[in-house]
Amino acid sequence: MKVLITGATGLVGKAIVRELNDNGIQVNYLTTSKAKLVAKENYNGYYWNPVKNEIDLDCFEGVTSIINLAGASISKRWTTSYKSKVLDSRIDSLRTLKEGIEKSGSDTITSLVSASAIGIYPNSLSSFYIEEEQQVDESFLGDVVKAWEEEIDTFKNFGFNVAKIRIGLVLSNEGGALPRMARPIKNYVGAAFGSGEQWQSWIHVDDLARMFVFAIAHNLKGIYNGVAPNPVTNTKMTKELAKVLEKPLFLPNIPEFAMKTILGEMSYLLFASQRVSSKRIETKGFKFNFKSVCDALKEIYGKQAAKEETMSSFSKEYV
Repeated sequence: MKVLITGATGLVGKAIVRELNDNGIQVNYLTTSKAKLVAKENYNGYYWNPVKNEIDLDCFEGVTSIINLAGASISKRWTTSYKSKVLDSRIDSLRTLKEGIEKSGSDTITSLVSASAIGIYPNSLSSFYIEEEQQVDESFLGDVVKAWEEEIDTFKNFGFNVAKIRIGLVLSNEGGALPRMARPIKNYVGAAFGSGEQWQSWIHVDDLARMFVFAIAHNLKGIYNGVAPNPVTNTKMTKELAKVLEKPLFLPNIPEFAMKTILGEMSYLLFASQRVSSKRIETKGFKFNFKSVCDALKEIYGKQAAKEETMSSFSKEYV
């Protein structure tokens, strides 16, 4: 097996590469930065530029599966120009990838697994969403994910299996939302947002990486929610994070209007509620290592604490 990955140098991509290499699977990856090109035994980089529809066709040599993670971060202020970048980056990447497959004439590819997002589900405090949900959230993010998934579906014309993993809140201390959530708590100014009743469907980054590898290993097709089995409210997430960081929470909840003043339209991410089911991927045989947000946070910050303690000991001894 050889896997081609787009977005391999991002938070989730790095975790997937580690998982693949740990299992002895070769990785080709596409990057828009020539400075990030590396050639190793099981990890080889190739240049592409989706904005200009450019791709090194050698990246497809011997590839049996493709994992697509490409797309600009949604965690930047949603100006008109940046909103266009968020959408275009996803569509341009897929179209460049598709045209590259056509030009390469590759006949070894058996599956494509692409990232998507649970932001497609309508904002609701009461609904419990499964993959068959037809309604789309009436927001910028809902529109983006809908267009993204429609473009992913065009790969079905190649005849290989196509799967979409709708990713929730990814928990990792190496990037993403969690460090930004932890920062105010560490500084004694942490608090839940709004009512705190909005649902957050989360997943530990290692479980998400394993899920992508599971999807290609089992040649899955269709839609799967990339979330852990037990969503929590924003209040619960905030309290558990404070507990593991051993910091008090004493401030009142932060009102929506305040965050909208600071973040603009992007503040929607803090208050949207999507309670999402993981049952479908579990019925395929996937086993989560982290079903409880408490366990996930303890593992993440436990490792960080151990690393900091090791560095502290090293400094005392050698510095």
